[in-house]
Amino acid sequence: MVEQNLFEDVKRHLCSCSADLQITPNLEAVMKMPMRELHVSIPVRMDDGSIRAFSGFRVQYNDALGPTKGGIRFHPDETIDTIRGLAAIMTWKCALHNLPLGGAKGGVICNPKKMSPGEIERLSRAYIQAISHFIGPDRDIPAPDVYTDSSVMAWMMDEYSKIFRKTTFGVITGKPVSLGGSEGREDATARGGWFVVREAAKDLGIPLEGARVAVQGFGNVGAHAAIIGQEQYSVRVVAVSDSRGGVFAGEGLDLRALLVHKEKTGSVMDFSGARNITNEELLALDVDILIPAALENVITIDNSSRVKARLIAEFANGPVTSDADALLQARGIPILPDILCNGGGVIVSYLEMVQNFNLDHWDREEVQARLEKKMVDAYRAVHALASGNNVPMRQAGYTIAVGRVVTAMKYRGWV
Repeated sequence: MVEQNLFEDVKRHLCSCSADLQITPNLEAVMKMPMRELHVSIPVRMDDGSIRAFSGFRVQYNDALGPTKGGIRFHPDETIDTIRGLAAIMTWKCALHNLPLGGAKGGVICNPKKMSPGEIERLSRAYIQAISHFIGPDRDIPAPDVYTDSSVMAWMMDEYSKIFRKTTFGVITGKPVSLGGSEGREDATARGGWFVVREAAKDLGIPLEGARVAVQGFGNVGAHAAIIGQEQYSVRVVAVSDSRGGVFAGEGLDLRALLVHKEKTGSVMDFSGARNITNEELLALDVDILIPAALENVITIDNSSRVKARLIAEFANGPVTSDADALLQARGIPILPDILCNGGGVIVSYLEMVQNFNLDHWDREEVQARLEKKMVDAYRAVHALASGNNVPMRQAGYTIAVGRVVTAMKYRGWV
């Protein structure tokens, strides 16, 4: 099996739109590298009294359109190239959704599943101490990502506020609502993704009611994706999975009961009334819609030939490698790309920033209405370009996004 590099994949997607935009080789070379990145060592006292040093990163990819924005991941397999690739994706995602923001991403190499809540809090605060001079409400605004949540964001916001001796809600998004967070943030990525799937299903002639759906990943995004799809769009979620494996039920899963089961056991596996399957088996199911909603590089050149879905919706970042993307497109399987499909999280993070700056608070209905408009507008723009130029949705999305960043760079006099 060939090891996949997310950053190299993202750079290949950038190349796919270079001819459309008449980007020179010199400009392309500039846009293939992050503008700045920070590597830090983070000493943390563990519960047993020992001191452990963790490695952390923060990458600011491009800030031509505005302050950079992107999540913070706690994961044992984190790499700097993954963070670079995700920061690039955030750049194009913000641009595609017409947000006045650039792209960034952060990460710490750790395994939060083997850490106590106290250790995670000390790590969270120490990470902010290490990068506090690198971020700020008008410079770089972090948010939750893999294995970080609103509690982690609260600790980080509090630590930054202590360092600068003033409460600074705007430095972090994805906070608890009582600490300047936004209504609707917890399910924004999944909800926004379904707005795009809804529009695409209309164009592709796929009725959502009763559509068979498989969701790879059952964390924050995947669980909300499954539940929103089933309860609001009447799809039939026949399979879900987590890092340990998955479950399948041809007549559809009882998702609320499955959530309780996972909370009790730590996994979706061995759920009553369902059959255990592997993550690879889930990806190969004969379904209408496949939703990768976990990590990057899950559909590769090695397994893409087994994918049978009529539509793939990338609720995760970079779940389909560039080689697999080309093979799937050749087979006529449309892909709703990550920079379009999972923009809901950063859109509502942006709305949280606006509320913080204005010392305001909007109700859930207003947030969701603004989210829906942003997602549908982006889908329509991408679909129109893809249809008009007979190119894949990903290439159309990158063409729009990169074009906006290049225009901003030119106006600034950078190139």
